[in-house]
Amino acid sequence: MYLQKTLTLSTMIKQLAFGAVGGALAFVPLCATAGPYLNPEFNGSSYGDDHLGASLNLDVGYEGGNGAYSYFIQGGPVVLMPNGVENEIEFAAKFGGSVQVAETVGVYGELSGVSGDEFAWGSKVGLKYGF
Repeated sequence: MYLQKTLTLSTMIKQLAFGAVGGALAFVPLCATAGPYLNPEFNGSSYGDDHLGASLNLDVGYEGGNGAYSYFIQGGPVVLMPNGVENEIEFAAKFGGSVQVAETVGVYGELSGVSGDEFAWGSKVGLKYGF
């Protein structure tokens, strides 16, 4: 049972990683400016006086764009530190982009996921107005 679960998780991580790299490479010819980056990020979470936990992402990414369009893709190991439970190391990835729709207005979006016993994902969509 354990071996089967490990192989399934390993296969899922490989598919996510290769899909992310393939997606990034598809955009490379469109880029006027592009480049790799490192993005270590710590996230903590609380509700009222209760500390719920934290995570430490150690991502490597690639970003680029052309004119009004920009995109990024990143992924790497994440240390999950839930409060009162043993830490776990999983794989996290995210990709997203933005479109400048007017001189001072941009629309952006992001999809993210974390491997584990149950795959967790999130999304983000927003509007950025400069003045």
